[in-house]
Amino acid sequence: MIKQSIIIGWLYPDLMSTYGDRGNIIALQKRCQWRGINTTILEITPETKVSELLKVDLLFGGGAQDLEQEIVINDLKGAKGNAIKQLVEDGVPSLFVCGAPQLIGRSYEPAIGQKITGLGIFDLTSAHPGPNKPRLIGNVVAKVDLLDLSTVIIGFENHGGRTTLGKTAKPFAKMIKGNGNNGIDGTEGITYRNAIGCYFHGPLLPKNPEIADWLIKKALERKYKITIKLEVLDDSLESQAREAIASRLGVDV
Repeated sequence: MIKQSIIIGWLYPDLMSTYGDRGNIIALQKRCQWRGINTTILEITPETKVSELLKVDLLFGGGAQDLEQEIVINDLKGAKGNAIKQLVEDGVPSLFVCGAPQLIGRSYEPAIGQKITGLGIFDLTSAHPGPNKPRLIGNVVAKVDLLDLSTVIIGFENHGGRTTLGKTAKPFAKMIKGNGNNGIDGTEGITYRNAIGCYFHGPLLPKNPEIADWLIKKALERKYKITIKLEVLDDSLESQAREAIASRLGVDV
């Protein structure tokens, strides 16, 4: 039997890794390692060739401050941005957190400076509401309901921007506790094909291993063209952590 392997593309780790988002990469690596799946991490930087980017089996982008987001979107204009759009359209499983989905969306308006035109992959717009509006901060609980995954997730949000989904866009989750996309409509994040955008730090995947396994499974199935059944891992510590946070917020999981 061929030993399975995946290439994980990590978007701009030096510029987009706020609030411990690199923990998502560690979680993906370890959960593959424990199952004997080889992983290669491709750090995507301004020097990365498009031909290398197009080889990835799973894509991750983390959060960033406004200045870093502007640097990143300038590098994504043209061939590299088109490559990311091609990957998402082709069903490459992807996770974009906080600043990343703002850039993957249609536009982002920072607190200071000009509106940034995004890649337009996600049907969403984001804008900072101004200096007198509070940041959306705190532990959060939400219900995920994808086509083949239904679970309650926990995390931590810390964002100034407010995100609004397009009329036909599907949210990643519905808020149980916390603010989510904008603190008004009860939505959290967005999904499109096998791509997820969200505001969940914490980071997301170590606290919610079902999401990590969903991404890994999709990556393997797309690459090898077979149905994948992942080996079950002992996630008792993760479950206890999730239950503790949910209980603190008065939610049963």
